[in-house]
Amino acid sequence: MANSTVRGPGVASPGRRSMAAAARAAARRTERVGPEADTAAPDESASPDETAASEVIKPAAPDDASQARRPDDQQAGPVLDAEAPVADAAHGRRRGRICAVLAVLVAVLLAAVAVLGSTYGDGRRADGARTQALAAATQAAPIVLSYDYRRLNQDFAAARDHLTGTFRDEYRRTTTTVVAPTAAKYHGVVKATVVKPPGGGAPAASVVSASPDKAVVLLFVNQVTTSTQVTGPRVDLNRVRMTLTRTDAGWKVSAVDAL
Repeated sequence: MANSTVRGPGVASPGRRSMAAAARAAARRTERVGPEADTAAPDESASPDETAASEVIKPAAPDDASQARRPDDQQAGPVLDAEAPVADAAHGRRRGRICAVLAVLVAVLLAAVAVLGSTYGDGRRADGARTQALAAATQAAPIVLSYDYRRLNQDFAAARDHLTGTFRDEYRRTTTTVVAPTAAKYHGVVKATVVKPPGGGAPAASVVSASPDKAVVLLFVNQVTTSTQVTGPRVDLNRVRMTLTRTDAGWKVSAVDAL
């Protein structure tokens, strides 16, 4: 009859001891909290079977070399790197457009200032022209529209000093071929004056239009004529429009029209 091994109540088989050791190791690992628990040194009091079971059940922590980035993490870097140059380029284009708009605005502003300055300067010169042309027309009208048969050459020469351009040449031809022979034959005398108010004051003349180099003046002129053809003086009430042009010698009459 074979000998049977008798085990006391306190003695367990090796298989049961291994399972019990593994269960105790799992319980201790569950109770551990924090990274210190994973990196703690093995319990020296544990039996070899418990230590082996713990090493078998505990998963190995991945090292730095084995930690691979997730696909999302691998794509995140390039996407951000690609967006940065695009954002910089867009910002550069916006800044370029803003600079271009500002440059256009500055150019427009400078042009407007130049136009306004030129307009203001022309306005001031036109105001000066009105005053000067009015004075020149008031002075020239009595001389240009008057003559005396006893001194025709002197009167016509004085009148030509107030004329310019083609009108000066026309006046010379008319007085030489028409006015002078008639005035000499009939002893004609014409005296012209710019009308003034009865109580005195400025002559009846006004500027119709004016620019820095040209002006049109309207005058009320009375002409008193005497000759052998009429009995007594004859008075003509005339409205005369004079065009004056600025010359190096001042404002000169370039046209005369009776209205």
